Amino acid sequence: MKTMQAALLLISLAGMVDLAAQESTQTRTAVFAGGCFWCIQPAFDKAPGVIKTVVGYCGGTEPNPTYELVTSEKTQYRESLEVTYDPAKISYEQLLDIYWKLIDPTQADGQFTDIGPSYRAAVFYSNEEEKKTAEGSKEKLARSDKFKKPIVTEILPTMKFYPAEAYHQKFYQQNPEHFEAFEEGSGRAAFQKKMWSETKP
Repeated sequence: MKTMQAALLLISLAGMVDLAAQESTQTRTAVFAGGCFWCIQPAFDKAPGVIKTVVGYCGGTEPNPTYELVTSEKTQYRESLEVTYDPAKISYEQLLDIYWKLIDPTQADGQFTDIGPSYRAAVFYSNEEEKKTAEGSKEKLARSDKFKKPIVTEILPTMKFYPAEAYHQKFYQQNPEHFEAFEEGSGRAAFQKKMWSETKP
């Protein structure tokens, strides 16, 4: 009997390990820079298939960057968002569709009133498949004639992503009034309404 119980326990544990392995392979991460990271988090949080999002810093080389260091504009870090998602429910291309509607892809020096290296938009790819998909999505946007100016958002190889400080996470939930005022004051909300009034995420 004990031998049988032990065998069943081993089978059960093996099943749990297999399930954990399946779950780990079912999720992927994508990283986007789109100006103030507060402003690109809400839309991804609402997207079906997105498991979690984390605001942070990507694109630089200094270890453990802080908000003060990044916004000093003395590094190559950009305010970014790491999106963990289930590719069975939402594709990388669909994430890109959300992303383009959150930024001004024709602006090279930052985003809206946030100017400087840390606010420059970029899609960070982690493999050749993502690079090809991102470039194709960018070309599709350019061919749509939605924008009169060239699409200048960079598509870059990803670097180590560092989560930002706790007070930046889900800022739109922590400080909704401040967030809404900032989104309106920066011109982002008006731009999105003008360009994507029927499809804003």
